[in-house]
Amino acid sequence: MSSAAHATPNFWVWLHQSVTRFVWLWGDAADFTLRMFRWLLTRRPCRGTILPNFHQIGVGSVPVIATTGLFIGMVLAVQSYAEFTRFPGMKSWLGAAINASVIRELGPVLAATMLAGRVGSALAAELGTMRITEQIDALWCLGVNPIHYLVVPRFLACAVLIPLLTVVADFMGVLGGAFISTQYFGMESFEYWRVSQEKIGLWDIFCGLMKSTVFGAAIAIISCHRGFNSSGGAEGVGRAATDAFVLSFVAILVLDFFLGLLFNGVSAMLWPRG
Repeated sequence: MSSAAHATPNFWVWLHQSVTRFVWLWGDAADFTLRMFRWLLTRRPCRGTILPNFHQIGVGSVPVIATTGLFIGMVLAVQSYAEFTRFPGMKSWLGAAINASVIRELGPVLAATMLAGRVGSALAAELGTMRITEQIDALWCLGVNPIHYLVVPRFLACAVLIPLLTVVADFMGVLGGAFISTQYFGMESFEYWRVSQEKIGLWDIFCGLMKSTVFGAAIAIISCHRGFNSSGGAEGVGRAATDAFVLSFVAILVLDFFLGLLFNGVSAMLWPRG
């Protein structure tokens, strides 16, 4: 009886603390985002802070993204071929199915996931280390706004380069799927590309690029926010890097769902069927 009486208050205390922490986290993240956009729109960041971030996020990620995209297409071809050949007349649609999956969904989502692990964790760890070693406080003392100096260039790099890296992933995925389908499974190359060209349009490419732009912005905001507000020494930096990846991954999936609904609705309005 006594243990049950103590358990109930403890549960409510835990619930209150969890809700309070959740509300504070999202409120602080919203305030952080608004301040970042205010500096982005009112003052241009200096070139010296942009180019290193563009190089780190863009050039350094190309090998990982290219490899990921290549094997996405190859795996899709292997799995899809076994299913499409079970139904008469469906084999010719293999290229369209692979390329649509890569361009609209798997390319943007998996490329963003890889970059959340590589770039997001690095951003959180870098800013977290600067917070722990009081470098961010030193910028305040020098009259430099750390959000404008540190966060805005990283946000621009992610928002601009992640869509470009997604193009690399899409290109490699399309090539990988075509190679396995035509060279390994023996499909006719002309028929493969003809059906793909008929079924894949500029709207599909636009949807994939818009998704990757939103994913890149989300990765930058979440990672910079976690690193900017880290505490607790080396353990806190590690926790910020882990939180940055986990929260970015969840955000990618949630945003992909809602963006998919949005684009499907817009597509139905622009090109109604029947």
